Amino acid sequence: MGWGMLATVAVVAVLALALLRYPRRLWTVPATAIMLGAAGYAWQGSPGLPGHPVAPGGQRVEVDQGLIDLRDAMFGKYGTYAWSYGNLADAMLRQGDRERAVKVWQGAVRQVPEDVALWTGFGSALAEYDGNQISPAAQFAFDKAFALAPEHPGPPFFYGLALVRANRFAEAEPWWEKAVALTPEKASYRQALMARLLMLEVFLQEQARREGRPMPGPAR
Repeated sequence: MGWGMLATVAVVAVLALALLRYPRRLWTVPATAIMLGAAGYAWQGSPGLPGHPVAPGGQRVEVDQGLIDLRDAMFGKYGTYAWSYGNLADAMLRQGDRERAVKVWQGAVRQVPEDVALWTGFGSALAEYDGNQISPAAQFAFDKAFALAPEHPGPPFFYGLALVRANRFAEAEPWWEKAVALTPEKASYRQALMARLLMLEVFLQEQARREGRPMPGPAR
């Protein structure tokens, strides 16, 4: 993908956000989605490269505060297992210790095996640790989350995010659509989910146009 295509996607995204009257203070959320898309295109140039998790003591990881806020909004904040274990795992990531972050989530699901938020976090951490690929272990964790709370929007959203990070954009779209469909109309995080889904749809449509394929339309 050339820089021209990325610029086109960004312009279309801004116009869409303006038409939707999306709050400007929350524009960092769709901006993150665009960045993920750009990264995905960059990865397409070398699809055979293996993942390489960061070893303990490696480079510090920039933790996305927007995703932390979404996790807190979806699964609860103060006093919840997700908030307590999530903060600890995030601290490990900021130190560049992905392995210990995974172990935090692993310990969490052992302590509270029926908590959907913990299995979702464990799946996300495993996928990130495995070079942003959904390994069998990560898939198992996400499947456990789906089984525990099939009507909760959190697991499909974060599974879709793992697919986006794995450069599997088309596969991610129905999961994000499902997450939006499961989200109550008045939920504080609904607009954030819709914005990410919109960016993904724009990205896929532009990708289809560049490849000369029929452009998919929004399923909603």
